[in-house]
Amino acid sequence: MKLIIQIPCYNEEQTLGVALAELPRSVPGFTEVEWLVIDDGSRDNTVAEAKKHGVDHVVRHPNNKGLAAAFRTGLDACLALGADVIVNTDADNQYNAGNIPDLVAPILEGTADMVIGERPIASIDHFSPLKKMLQRLGSWVVRMASHTDIPDAPSGFRAISRVAAQQLMVFNNYTYTLETIIQAGQKGMSVTSVPVQVNDDLRPSRLVKDIPSYIRQSIFTIIRIFVVYKPFRFFPFSRRSCFPLACSSGCVFSITTSRAAEADTSNPLSLPDFWRAWGDKRS
Repeated sequence: MKLIIQIPCYNEEQTLGVALAELPRSVPGFTEVEWLVIDDGSRDNTVAEAKKHGVDHVVRHPNNKGLAAAFRTGLDACLALGADVIVNTDADNQYNAGNIPDLVAPILEGTADMVIGERPIASIDHFSPLKKMLQRLGSWVVRMASHTDIPDAPSGFRAISRVAAQQLMVFNNYTYTLETIIQAGQKGMSVTSVPVQVNDDLRPSRLVKDIPSYIRQSIFTIIRIFVVYKPFRFFPFSRRSCFPLACSSGCVFSITTSRAAEADTSNPLSLPDFWRAWGDKRS
């Protein structure tokens, strides 16, 4: 059994070494444990830092494509390298690597396809009230759309089985965390969570560095999830009156899936592009 621990990185030379120093080289249940870094167009010495600390594989984007694209690139690379289980963690050492055996245990036991690390949100001092509120809102949206019961859906610390990773597609430019759980739930995969610990904050969150932008992006992500995955809950009309809108949402999803299959899955359509593509398809 091979476990690959992947770390998406963008200009992480200051913190990557700290995160790598904590990663295990052996985990119960696996004969091989390898590390993979996804360099998302870094302009600093991230790659050199990765090699200095003995990273087994480095996959590079020529330019910055965003966290979600880096996550997807990592999954593809891990699958190509023969991973049976993939663990995703952060380059800023937010997550306690000592919890990796707990994270992979349900997959090894055959009781889960995806396992999310549940952080002790209420007791994390460096999480702002806004971030805690959006974490609760995002988790609620995911529970509604996926029929799963994951208390910390935005957590990026997660273990994914090979079978699950082969079925996941990421369309969101901003983040992968919510959408992948929804897809897993709707595909009938078993998704669970385990408690994990977090480390001291080494740097401010890049997703939250611009609060107004973070709020807009979070709201956009939540609305998009309902439009695509739960159209009848999103549109406050009768099923008959919103049927054309629901159908168009489904067509948008189909167009996006088709485009992603034909082109680079790391460059998904934005919502305005969805509708332009739909208009082109009709004309």
